[in-house]
Amino acid sequence: MNWKTAYRSFYYADAPEPDDLALAPAETALLVIDVQNTYVERPPRDALAPAEQAQYDAWTPFHERMRNTVIPGTAALLARCRELGVECLFARIACHTEDGRDRSLSQKKPGWNYLLLPKHQHPSQLVAELQPVSDEIELIKTTDSALTGTNLRLILHNLGIKNVICCGIFTDQCVSSTVRSLADESYNVVVVEDCCAAGADELHRKELEIINMIYCHVVSSQELLGMLAAA
Repeated sequence: MNWKTAYRSFYYADAPEPDDLALAPAETALLVIDVQNTYVERPPRDALAPAEQAQYDAWTPFHERMRNTVIPGTAALLARCRELGVECLFARIACHTEDGRDRSLSQKKPGWNYLLLPKHQHPSQLVAELQPVSDEIELIKTTDSALTGTNLRLILHNLGIKNVICCGIFTDQCVSSTVRSLADESYNVVVVEDCCAAGADELHRKELEIINMIYCHVVSSQELLGMLAAA
C-alpha cells in the first residue's frame, strides 16, 4: 500500500487513485506546526503521585513517537528541503500577553486544551532540533489554525507558494485545522504522516483518514523525499 491507497475514509474507499504530486521547490513550502518544548518535556515519573503516574504512562507512546520518529524525521525533511530551496516555515502556539488575554476561546476553556504560553517563555519555544535557520520565518499563533491566527496567508502569497507540506502536532487539532484552512484557500496540501502525532495513535490514524483526499494528500516522509527528488 502506498500514499495513493492508504488512509482511505468511508467517503473515498472506491475513489480513483490521485495523480502524482508535482512539488516544484520554488512553489512549495514546508510548514512545521507547534513542535514546542511544552509538549515534549515532562518531569521524572518517580516524582509524581500515583494518579499522575497513570496519566504519565498514558502519554508515553506519544512521547516515544515524538522522540523516535517525528522530531528526527522532521529534522531530516527540513535538511532536504533546505538543500532544494523549499521555503521552510514554523508556527508555534503562544500568546503575546503574559495573562493570555489575546488567546482564542478554544485556548481559554478548562481542561487539557487550556494553553497559557507567553511567547517569550521556555515552554512556548520550538524544540532545539527544529529551530529556524537564517531568515526562515517563524509565526506565533493564538489559534489552532496557523492560517487564521497569523499573516501566513499573505506570506505564502508573497512567496509564490502553491503547495504546502504540513507536519507537527497535534494531528487532530492544530495540524488538521491548518490543513483545512489551507485547503479552503486552494493550496495543494500534503501531510507527512510520520512527521505528525496525536495524543493517541488511534486519533492520529483516524484524523488522517478524515482529511486525506479531500483537504490534503497524506504521504510518508520517504515518499515525499522521492517526490521532491523527482521535482
